[in-house]
Amino acid sequence: MKQLMTTAMAAALLAGCSTTADDFSQLQYEAGAVIDSGEFGNATMNNVMVQSAQEDYRVNLARRFASEIDSTVTFAFNSSQLDADARQILTRQADWIRQFPEVRFRVYGHTDLVGSQAYNRRLGLRRAQAVVAFLTSQGIDRSRLEAVASFGETQPLIATNDRERRNRRTVTEVSGFVASEPMVLEGKYAEVIYREYVASAIRVTAIEGGSTGE
Repeated sequence: MKQLMTTAMAAALLAGCSTTADDFSQLQYEAGAVIDSGEFGNATMNNVMVQSAQEDYRVNLARRFASEIDSTVTFAFNSSQLDADARQILTRQADWIRQFPEVRFRVYGHTDLVGSQAYNRRLGLRRAQAVVAFLTSQGIDRSRLEAVASFGETQPLIATNDRERRNRRTVTEVSGFVASEPMVLEGKYAEVIYREYVASAIRVTAIEGGSTGE
């Protein structure tokens, strides 16, 4: 009786765990291949991209610039003149830009919705050019600055047909890297992207009447 029960149980287990040739196909590949949906190894792939892809560096710098510096200045109605507030903001922009001589920037000019689109495009471009001129006066190489794009009245921050100062603005953004150094960041991510952090690691000893670094 006991033998019959054992035989019956074995038969049941075999019936529930029948195998086919497909069950062994995974043995032809590396472990985990049968559940790989194409995402395995992405962490390594992303690390390689961060070390070699210029676009990733540009995006990282653009986000950092926008988070650390006010990238926008505004203008009076029908004007491309920089007021005192705009000059203060642009001075801070210049200080930030000066840290990264490898990087190029683009200035976009905007207007409000008053006036014709053609006129507003020209006005937006004049505003962008005024910002570039000021940044250049602060020691930024002109070849690193572009004022070629004007969105005119087509991208308002505030949806209104009336005069709106917040729409009359320029926006400074990271656009890329200097053409003469297309791979300037290769192997130097920390040195360039986090330059001030590297500098902060240099111990400076204050001495009466001056200071020395080591």
